[in-house]
Amino acid sequence: MTKIIRAELLHTEALSSLFDGYRVFYRQNSNLPAAKAFLQARFAKADSVIFLAKTGNEYSGFTQLYPLFSSVRMQRMWLLNDLYVAPSFRGKGISKLLIEAAKKHARDTEACGISLETASDNRIGNRLYPAVGFTLDEDHNYYFWENKI
Repeated sequence: MTKIIRAELLHTEALSSLFDGYRVFYRQNSNLPAAKAFLQARFAKADSVIFLAKTGNEYSGFTQLYPLFSSVRMQRMWLLNDLYVAPSFRGKGISKLLIEAAKKHARDTEACGISLETASDNRIGNRLYPAVGFTLDEDHNYYFWENKI
């Protein structure tokens, strides 16, 4: 049985390992101390919402949401920036549970919706998101400016 909880500062230790695994999945070097510091800052500044999956006695996955606002809609919206399930727990529906928690949070905060992006070659994600009610936006181009510090 998997339970979804809203993560708090006291979950930082368990969450740090999952967050580090998420970053490694996206071809970043493992850095557990930096992952922990990053998450502690999110909790201290209250600038993200993190849901944590606990399966039995183990933490199995998480999703992290950041607040955005739509000027056109004049409403809050959420960016689902991170979604990760530990390899040993994949294929058990945990991603769907985490997304449902994110959708409930969007409804509870009267947000107009949730935005996310994923790589076009992310086969699993590109099957998952439509299956849980997300629509692929094929009408817009997304650009990114990188600040090369």
